[in-house]
Amino acid sequence: MSETSSRKTRTETKFAEYVGSCVVEECCLDEKTWLVYELLRSLKDCSRRRAVTLKFSTKGVKVYDADGVTLLMAHSMRRILFSTCRPSDSQFAFVAHNPGCSPDELYCHLFVGSQPCEARVLNLLLCRAFQLAYLEKHPEQAESEETASGLEGLPEDIPPLPSLIADGVSLSVSALVSFRRAPFQGELIPDKMADKKLSVPAVSPACSPTLVRKKAIRNKVLRSGAYRSFNCDSQTHRSIQEKLNRGWRSLDFQVGKSFSLSETQDILTEAVWSFSGIHRDSSSSLLRKDILGAFLLWQNPNSSKSWSLSVRTPFGLQGYQIDRNPNGNYILKHLQNEFNSIEALIDHFTEVKGELLCSLNSARLNHCYEGEDFVRGPGSSLHQATGKRVVDSEHAEEPLSLRQH
Repeated sequence: MSETSSRKTRTETKFAEYVGSCVVEECCLDEKTWLVYELLRSLKDCSRRRAVTLKFSTKGVKVYDADGVTLLMAHSMRRILFSTCRPSDSQFAFVAHNPGCSPDELYCHLFVGSQPCEARVLNLLLCRAFQLAYLEKHPEQAESEETASGLEGLPEDIPPLPSLIADGVSLSVSALVSFRRAPFQGELIPDKMADKKLSVPAVSPACSPTLVRKKAIRNKVLRSGAYRSFNCDSQTHRSIQEKLNRGWRSLDFQVGKSFSLSETQDILTEAVWSFSGIHRDSSSSLLRKDILGAFLLWQNPNSSKSWSLSVRTPFGLQGYQIDRNPNGNYILKHLQNEFNSIEALIDHFTEVKGELLCSLNSARLNHCYEGEDFVRGPGSSLHQATGKRVVDSEHAEEPLSLRQH
């Protein structure tokens, strides 16, 4: 296996306790997420648990026994519909379709961590795996280097900055004025003038570069800064150069960087909330199809103390602005609540709707979901679309052996 392929299929291992699997009723996506949330709430005190090992990758999720040897069940990425969690009760769950079952038959698989942050990390890992799998499937929607580094919007043809120092030319006023006395180079003389004798007017001894310059300024032929050194860039060049410098520094930082699940919780959180790696327009399009309350968060490029929060509501995407006030706290614009971190703000509006159109949701939809393997044929109950079930031999799902109702 190549190094690239190995990097793409790298797994992240976590430990948890498996509670069980329950059938999710057939309904729309928003109702499914609500039913699953209520199911998690009702099973928060369930004592029937089993220690397991979870392995996440962009190919799917595999569940092993506590020793990590015996495979108990596996779900390829295209069979998982969405992931969610309830950190308050350390619960993590995902909803998936089992091969061989009806397309409308989905199961919720519930796990519990030893503490709230573990459930949050499990959910972040799977949500990030959704995004990375989407990037692998749709590389054309990846965020460009120019966008990531702040170079987007620069003109394509930036005029080159003059570089006379590199050619060994003096930048003094005398040298610049005396360019008219420089000898002609052979290649600069047209062929039809090659045989003619060039007459160069004599220079008056009383004439000096300074006098020539002052006379030209008085006659308004030249401006006073006409002989300014070329290393003094104009404001336009300076702004472009500064932006380029910032861009190259960002690109240098990203050289050799490959997106991975092996990140800290803070990095995973920022990546999932900002749809890291996916182009901004594509991220907004995906958010419109996501779960009710799903959100997209990114920092405003023109301010280090302002963030944009886009939320999927029943009425479409709704935008909010997060600002940092002089006290160093974070607030939603036009609202009074203050929080000591963005994470605290998100957690608050996840539990409480407040002035928002809907509460925020930690659940995320898998946009690579392909649950329907079967189609109904005439005169029969259920027929497979291609005569046989579609199975990825390398990442085939195993039947559930831990199902507890």
